[in-house]
Amino acid sequence: MKILKFGGKSASNEAIYKIIEIIENQYHSDNTFCVVLSARGDSTNMLEDILELAASGGDYSGKLEHLKQQQLLPCQDVDLSVEFALLQSILKGISLVGDYSLRSKDLILAQGEIMAIKTLASMLLKKSLPAHLIDSRDLIFTDDNFGNARVLEDLSLKRTKEVFSRLPEGKIPLTSGFVASTINGQTTTLGRNGSNYTASLIAKFINAGIVESYTDVNGVFTANPHLVSEARSIAKLSFADAAEIAGFGASILHPKTILPLEESKIPLLIKNTFNPAFKGTLVCEKQSCNTLKSITIKNDVCIINLEGKGLLGKKGIDARIFQTLYALDISVGLISQGSSERCVGFVINKNESDKAVSALKATFQSEIKNGDISSVYSICDVSLISVIGIDINGFGTAFRNLKKNNIDILLINNTIGGNNVSLLIENPSVNKALNVIHSQIFGISRRLNIAIIGKGNVGSSLIEQILNAWQNIFDKRDLDLNIFAIAGKDEVLLNKKGISRNWRAKFETLHKSKNVLNEIIAFATGHHLENLVAIDNTASFEFTDNYFTLIENGFDLVSSNKIANTRSIGFYRELRRYLKAFDKQYLYETNVGAGLPLIDTIKLLHASGENITSIRGIFSGSLSYIFNNFSLRDDDFSKIVLEAVGEGLCEPDPREDLSGMDVARKLLILARELDLGNEIRDVKIENLVPLELRDLTKNHFLQSIPGLDNKYNEIKTRLKTGEVLRYIAKLHGDLQQDKGILEVKLLRLTANGSLGNINGSDSIFEIYTQSYGSKPIVIQGAGAGAEVTARGVFGDILRIADKIK
Repeated sequence: MKILKFGGKSASNEAIYKIIEIIENQYHSDNTFCVVLSARGDSTNMLEDILELAASGGDYSGKLEHLKQQQLLPCQDVDLSVEFALLQSILKGISLVGDYSLRSKDLILAQGEIMAIKTLASMLLKKSLPAHLIDSRDLIFTDDNFGNARVLEDLSLKRTKEVFSRLPEGKIPLTSGFVASTINGQTTTLGRNGSNYTASLIAKFINAGIVESYTDVNGVFTANPHLVSEARSIAKLSFADAAEIAGFGASILHPKTILPLEESKIPLLIKNTFNPAFKGTLVCEKQSCNTLKSITIKNDVCIINLEGKGLLGKKGIDARIFQTLYALDISVGLISQGSSERCVGFVINKNESDKAVSALKATFQSEIKNGDISSVYSICDVSLISVIGIDINGFGTAFRNLKKNNIDILLINNTIGGNNVSLLIENPSVNKALNVIHSQIFGISRRLNIAIIGKGNVGSSLIEQILNAWQNIFDKRDLDLNIFAIAGKDEVLLNKKGISRNWRAKFETLHKSKNVLNEIIAFATGHHLENLVAIDNTASFEFTDNYFTLIENGFDLVSSNKIANTRSIGFYRELRRYLKAFDKQYLYETNVGAGLPLIDTIKLLHASGENITSIRGIFSGSLSYIFNNFSLRDDDFSKIVLEAVGEGLCEPDPREDLSGMDVARKLLILARELDLGNEIRDVKIENLVPLELRDLTKNHFLQSIPGLDNKYNEIKTRLKTGEVLRYIAKLHGDLQQDKGILEVKLLRLTANGSLGNINGSDSIFEIYTQSYGSKPIVIQGAGAGAEVTARGVFGDILRIADKIK
């Protein structure tokens, strides 16, 4: 005979028709089977809520009526009058007394299973399927430990065999799980996972061939698939492995469910009510693979801490703690203790925390009074994550990734056998922690969740570059670049699974956001996104204030925005302190030289102890284009400037380039990479825009720009043969001191010199060092354009990804 067990969400009102379909198919293929059923959906929780409400004197009638309607929903003509009357009677008494016994609670909770099995039997009979009801209280007998009764196996074995031996031929036996009885006929329940336990016991007693347990997932997974979307199903487990997973809190299994089957060598097949064709997970004597790895979670736990400097070296503390807990029948999970015993922490069930704390305070009353123990307290908003099949050494990378994702570990423990690691995590971080650990342990592709702020030329180019390169990067680097957010000035597009190529069209339908940044952070937090990166493609001074908030919320930073690196030296250093405190990266290679590898080179030289003596070059691709062309062509200066604007090589308002401020900021950034304390006011800037044109509107300036032609034509006429004009930045002076000399100005240079001999919009940088002497390190290449800058930002994103293992 086969046992079919249905429970949990797979026994809900919506699923009952699937259950009937599975039973019908089984009946027509092999009618020697027995059905064990749990209460439907949330019935048990609803009954418990009603019970508590009645005990507190509240009006429970509305909730009770709702429960009745839910029970009758699948089958209106099923007779549940006895159960409804029983509930009404008991609850009325509890409401009058203001309290209840565990015996009364068991009787109330049992009605969920009893009503479920009567409803299923009625629906099967309507389909001409010969259901035969068996009251589980006639099969399973227990002691009178109400709420978690202990099974009397010898009596239960005898009675179950008698009942099944008298089954009418051709009938489908149906019984409820969870519910049992004392030898005096008092209703008891079997505690957590009681329905699965009932199925296992019946299978053992009748020597069934297999137990098929139907739930709402496709078997046992490497992690809870409701919390980890990339969790994988496990095809086969040994009994030992299943017990290990169950022991660490897997909701789909429980140790007491496994034991009767293991003793009788009866296989357990875990399947999905909603996908019965899927093969599921087979639990039997032998496992199919060499090493099991799985991640489980226990939510109903808390940690109890005893702290006090007076415990230093004091003997017997542990013994007194555990004697106190033993007296209360409280089981201890993980234990954490410093060698000095100044703090002892241990994990217990959450519902036992109050009595544990009270009892421990009483036990250590004298130590608390004299100050040896400063506090005894519980932390209950926590969960226990256990990683099975890996030792503490193999957990190192996952540990670092948890830290990088701002996930605090309250307690960590490695079992003596060395094959399991358990962590206590605060509940708000649990889902993210599960996904971070699972991704690392099971070699799932690394995922970077990217928020792009600023969708102008650079931002738009970056988005298209990432979308176009996504498949290639995923295939070659096992890296998923997931753009979950794109933000404009006052709107934001959000999608956990990533934006699509039609993102521009979707932006047209968005409502304005009150606070773009808050929406991004709330979305990332609410969806437990890990490995967060924020990309600042704005030119906003105000937005750089948000860098601290982003860092606090777990974001690494990439920026083409130069402003954060050129604000006050106090802001600059505080930002670095924040990055270090939160273990975050901030990359900004495109701040100087667009996509050229300049900042990284300077960082490496400086970090290696190389004495950089000066840096000079043409830092602006925009001004490079303007003066390259102006030096060689007969066209007016204004024509070439407007040409640069039209080709996107210059800012829409060219004064941003012509003022020299952009070049000054770039030079200051390089100075600060050498640990110099210069401010932007220290830079000597030659502004190429006459004073009278600086305060005009953009359009007025563009109309007035021909007024510059006489000035620059005159400058050009003073050039000697073989000379060109170049806008140069230079850092020099004693760079071992607190500040250097920073200058940006227009110079006449020989056309065949290193800085004179460049073309188009190229930038060039010369780095002079003590080791290289008069021969500088030269870095040259395209220094302007949205595509080039976006490509540099893309490179920084990949650098951050390389730090995620």
